Amino acid sequence: MKTVKSIKPDWKWGTSEGNRRLDRLLDRELTFRERLEWLQEAETLSLRLQANRESQSEDMAQRDCSRSEV
Repeated sequence: MKTVKSIKPDWKWGTSEGNRRLDRLLDRELTFRERLEWLQEAETLSLRLQANRESQSEDMAQRDCSRSEV
């Protein structure tokens, strides 16, 4: 089991480069299982967003067809 050392806050985290460094630092603290879970959740979110976009485009197409019929 990994021991988590305390991370001291830094004002540089507010910059883009500092934020990237913080992300790398936090990523090193993740276990392999946590990384896999994160990837699975990200994939699930991506698939749900894609399905939502597709359903919205279908709804828009149906609305356009119903308006043209009237």
